[in-house]
Amino acid sequence: MADGENEVAPLPRHRFRDFLLREQTRQNDAKVQVDFYVKENSLKERLQFYFIKNQRSSLRVRVFYLSLEVLSCILYITRVLKDSSEDEYKWASIIWVHRGPILWHAQVSVAVICLFIRVLLTYLRYKGNIWQQVLQIAFILEMIDTVPFVIGIFYCPFRNLFIPVFLNCWLAKRALENMVNDLHRAIHRTQSAMFNQLLILISTIICLIFTFICGVEHLQRAGKKVTVFDSFYFCIVTFSTVGFGDVLPDVWPSKLLVVIMIFVALVVLPIQFEELAYLWMERQKSGGDYSKQRAETERHVVLCVSSIKIDLLMDFLNEFYAHPILQEYYVIILCPAEQDAAVRRVLRIPMWSHRVIYLQGSALKDQDLVRAKLDNAEACFILTCRCEADRNAADHQTILRAFAVKDFAPSCTLFVQILKPENKFHVKFADHIVCEEEFKYAMLALNCICPATSTFITLLVHTSQGLEGQHSPEDWHRIYGKCSGNEVYSIVLKESIFFSEYEGKSFPYASFNAYNKYGICLIGVCPDDTKNILLNPGPQHIMKPLDVCFYISLTKEENSCFKAKKGNKTQPPTSSAITSMGTMAIDMQEINIPSSLGPSLSTETNTSEKRKPNMVPVLVLPDSPSFQTGNLLIDESKSPCQPCTRNEGSNGYIKGYPPDLPYIGSSPILCHLRKEKAPKCCMQLEKTCNHKDKEDVKAYGLKNKLIIVSAETTGNGLYNFILPLRASYRSENELCPIVLLLEHDLDDLLRCGVSFAANMVVVDKESTMSAEEDYMADAKTIVNVQTLFRLFSGLNIITELTHPANMRFMQFSVKDGHTLAFSKLEKKEREKGSNLSFIFRLPFTAGRVFSIGMLDTLLYQCFVKDYMITITKLLLGLETTPKSGFLCSMSITEEVLCIDTYGRLYEMLSSTVGDIPIGIYRTESQILEPPETPQSQMSDKLSVFEEGKDPEEQQQGPDIQTHSLRRRSMQWASNLLGPWQAEREANRLSQQRGVLLSCSERQELAELVKKRMKNLGLSTWGFDELNNDQSSHSYALINPSPDTRLELNDIVYIIRKDPVSLKLNNSDNSMRSDLQIRDRNTKNNL
Repeated sequence: MADGENEVAPLPRHRFRDFLLREQTRQNDAKVQVDFYVKENSLKERLQFYFIKNQRSSLRVRVFYLSLEVLSCILYITRVLKDSSEDEYKWASIIWVHRGPILWHAQVSVAVICLFIRVLLTYLRYKGNIWQQVLQIAFILEMIDTVPFVIGIFYCPFRNLFIPVFLNCWLAKRALENMVNDLHRAIHRTQSAMFNQLLILISTIICLIFTFICGVEHLQRAGKKVTVFDSFYFCIVTFSTVGFGDVLPDVWPSKLLVVIMIFVALVVLPIQFEELAYLWMERQKSGGDYSKQRAETERHVVLCVSSIKIDLLMDFLNEFYAHPILQEYYVIILCPAEQDAAVRRVLRIPMWSHRVIYLQGSALKDQDLVRAKLDNAEACFILTCRCEADRNAADHQTILRAFAVKDFAPSCTLFVQILKPENKFHVKFADHIVCEEEFKYAMLALNCICPATSTFITLLVHTSQGLEGQHSPEDWHRIYGKCSGNEVYSIVLKESIFFSEYEGKSFPYASFNAYNKYGICLIGVCPDDTKNILLNPGPQHIMKPLDVCFYISLTKEENSCFKAKKGNKTQPPTSSAITSMGTMAIDMQEINIPSSLGPSLSTETNTSEKRKPNMVPVLVLPDSPSFQTGNLLIDESKSPCQPCTRNEGSNGYIKGYPPDLPYIGSSPILCHLRKEKAPKCCMQLEKTCNHKDKEDVKAYGLKNKLIIVSAETTGNGLYNFILPLRASYRSENELCPIVLLLEHDLDDLLRCGVSFAANMVVVDKESTMSAEEDYMADAKTIVNVQTLFRLFSGLNIITELTHPANMRFMQFSVKDGHTLAFSKLEKKEREKGSNLSFIFRLPFTAGRVFSIGMLDTLLYQCFVKDYMITITKLLLGLETTPKSGFLCSMSITEEVLCIDTYGRLYEMLSSTVGDIPIGIYRTESQILEPPETPQSQMSDKLSVFEEGKDPEEQQQGPDIQTHSLRRRSMQWASNLLGPWQAEREANRLSQQRGVLLSCSERQELAELVKKRMKNLGLSTWGFDELNNDQSSHSYALINPSPDTRLELNDIVYIIRKDPVSLKLNNSDNSMRSDLQIRDRNTKNNL
């Protein structure tokens, strides 16, 4: 039974005929069309929808009602102007007036329509409480102004009754406010509170004045009559508190009206002005809007930041408006924070006030992007706040802003700044991206092998006219300041005066001849067929008409003036010049070209030009596979230009790509790799293992000097530090060991081999970047570097700071006269308006310190020069392009010093090995001017030396007696000088005491470090050399003039051609020649 109950009933059987019948029945059923959002309402609900709820129809009704109220006021003024009747009783003229039939009919018609609309609206708004609608001021005024006209239709004496129709101006004011609200709702536009309040204030003032004029004019009918104009004059004089007294009310009703109107004005107007002032202040904080009309007729860019600082703002404005073509652009700053006092003061300066607009808002809100008119903007810059404690969080905010901007305005050119390299792939859609840590670590790395690369790049990406330091008495200040004005420009070859004549020539030939003729340095091209920028593609590249040429110059060609120079026939032809750079010639007797290069080099000369017999023309390297480039200045055994196997090197290295990339989006670059992976235990210096028994760097038996990197924590950015130092185009003798030092003390510093380190890199501490005071963000880094400088004064310390202004504290010495002189020079340059006032600080000129904030200008320049980021990455080794060269350096030795000038070196390198020099790094000894020493001090020193000599030495000749007489005379003169000489002597003694104290302090620190090294079992060899205090200064010269003299130990920046492309080209040529020989043999056999 239970089983039967649990059984499932079988499904009913259906026949196919039943399905057909149902389908036919369904088709025969009537279909009903349904209109949605339609509701059958009563007549009242339909009228409510038309007169109140529907914005468009309600707007039409309010416009019609406003026009009626204004018309009623106009008819009232017309009646006043035409009314000339005089009653015997003056008080009766206040109650009764004269109206013509036409005027009465017009006023009655307007009144009836207005009354009907008012009653209808009151009925439609009725919700159960009739008194709430009846006791409204608008309803009462409407009744007063319209009901007497309606009564006059049926009762004729009421037709001349005075009715205060001028009070309809207040009803018109309210209708205008409601009409504006409906207008904004109809066009779906957010109403501006500022506009609304301004409209209310203006309409209130107009209504007060109109009521005052009409009221005084009518009440004065009982006394001395006044015209409408006299009443208007009296109103203005009264409200302005002037009170001339020529027009006065002489009856008590008009006097009472004046008192009432004054009280109303004193109560209503201050409230309205207060509301307007409050909204104005709020508008100033939020920045207001950028009008659509201006956006359509003017060009503007948008700057999106989370917080705006005065340094960031001034750097952006100075760099952006440094270009002449951007003078008519407007800058819209979109920031969620309020303006601080410093930014507000800057934006009030007339130079910026008319073209910089600050808007308080967020890039994540479409309303704020509409206010900034981002869809009409030429570009949008999104900058990241580098002072945040969590730099990843700051990048996340930047990424969201980039998403919002690209979603709102997909066609807007986007410039994005990112801090962490692992976050860069999120904003790959941006047109231009600058990753701060990539550039920072790459410049720190290149500073170790190419000194002052950071200074070179920083000056290259800043816009300047080269006027800094031109009034300084120091020669190197003037030449350094002038060379700092060089920038990178571009031009199409066929459109250029510089390069059009070199069409069909090789790249080195065009580079040197353009430099020799115009003083510019051609560093790269962008071929039309590849669209890739190539730095020094080498002699294999032939210049074509559509090639885009990139050159270094003080100004671009379009802004240059060409003046032909007329010289003797024996002089080399120089058709034009831009700068004061002189021409150059190489004497055949001074430079000896190896005979091995002579037959293989062909020359490119113009037979139409007459050259001097002792001129060496620029030599062009042929494409012959038998030709091997010879470097006259570099050891060929370790030169990366020499052909070698693709995978294996000589000292246990192989060339290949890094097996593991640290983050998505990192550029794969061919590097030197170890054949065998070292154990992880061996990479830790503080621990011993089975492979090494010491805890210092000597356990590795390293040959080259170290590069020590002091960082707070490890990060993905260190990959960009190692990459340029291990690139495959570097020679193997340049591969220096890298030691990573985390949170060190003195013992760790000594164990890692600081005594024989070539460079020490101190990375800015991220934990101090979010200090309460902005400029204190570099405090920890500065103190750490200062400690290292005091302990190891000869160590080359390279560091990076957050704020450029803090560079003056690097290697700080209070008693250093040169530092004080540079401080004064920096202040003078800042007063002149220079944005490169910091360039004369010795740590910056030497390339020992830079600020990553200086590279913000790289992103700003890309708005005009969209190639700058690519060229900078190629120079720093962050990117590699086939056939593109790389940045390296060479030192001027005694053997090379015979070349004599930079121009001759340029010709030598370009004609022999195809290298392009772009600058010089020079080190000069500082000339310490000792304090003025009186002759008495010199005589005292002589007397001390004379006392220590033997009597025989004192009798060697009459010179000793002369010195003795001189000493006595000077002592006698010093006694006569009295207190003045005593003061000079005190100054001399204090200066000597300071020098002795500094020397004793340095010796004390040196002895302390030596003792500590001995206690740790470390050798003190090399420490004395490291502790030598060198009194010298270094600086970088970008594209110096050809007649610049080379000095011993100068370091020349060189863009060397890609050795891989050269090797591939040679192999292709050899394969092509083999195929040709094989084909020829085949034909002969046939």
